[in-house]
Amino acid sequence: MGSESLKVGIIGGGHIGKQLVRALLELSGVLAQNIHMSTRRPETLSEFQQLGVECFYDNGQLVAWADIVFLCCLPCHLQHICSEIHSYLREPCIVYSLVTAVPLPRLKQLLCYSAILRPQYQCNIRDLENVGGTNGTVRAALQDPIIIQATCPCNTKERIAVTGKWLEAVFYAALNSCMWRHLPHQQALELLNDVCFPKQCPICAEKTSCPRFVCGNFVNQTFVSSLTEEDTFPWFDLTTVQMKESPFSQLLASSVSLQNHLTLLYYTSFGVPLEKSGRMVSRGHWQQNIVFSCHSSSQDGAGL
Repeated sequence: MGSESLKVGIIGGGHIGKQLVRALLELSGVLAQNIHMSTRRPETLSEFQQLGVECFYDNGQLVAWADIVFLCCLPCHLQHICSEIHSYLREPCIVYSLVTAVPLPRLKQLLCYSAILRPQYQCNIRDLENVGGTNGTVRAALQDPIIIQATCPCNTKERIAVTGKWLEAVFYAALNSCMWRHLPHQQALELLNDVCFPKQCPICAEKTSCPRFVCGNFVNQTFVSSLTEEDTFPWFDLTTVQMKESPFSQLLASSVSLQNHLTLLYYTSFGVPLEKSGRMVSRGHWQQNIVFSCHSSSQDGAGL
């Protein structure tokens, strides 16, 4: 699915919701008519309505329509909103929670749903005060090399660290999308490899080729041995991915080459050349926050 056809739903029309819409319209390629907002006061969103964004107040209607739903509400409103929308959620819709005060287990409990993503940061007030770069809109920040460097999940010692668990969940969410479209596992891997390891790769210019993903990078070996040529990957519980160790987290921890490739991908996705960061990721250092054990036989973590 391309960005032009992606249907994005946003619950909450406050500061975060508005900033998100502006960033999507200006930077993502998502069309205005493919963005819907649900808020108690849709009349306050006339600037977006004039651009073609549909604004209303019906959280259930929005969730039933969207491919991805962003929760941009206040924490005190979350329980009520979850009770409104959980019966409308259906795979493969992804819920992306920007209500950072509410942890994943609680979100999963409230929504009775597992395809949830939540950004995970490591920072403190002093860290935030010492980060330079653009002060202003989200759009400006996403075009600032200093901010991009500070938030890269492959970074090792920046003041703000987006943990590797978020990055893992993004990859497993991509595999879920492939599974939903009934793509055989090898085709799903081919798509990921094409995105992460370009043919004209500056990192591997002096090598014969870039590394490539294989099945065992995402599922355990027992599951790999059971796959036939036409089998898809299993459906992954994204909350489990973010709370437990997985084959992909082990790969991220051990492969400097992959860390460097994903750093390049992160920078270029924002239009920021890697050299503007001032350095490549340091060898042998990968910022992680993994403290849970892997339970490969668990139903929630099928194949992990």
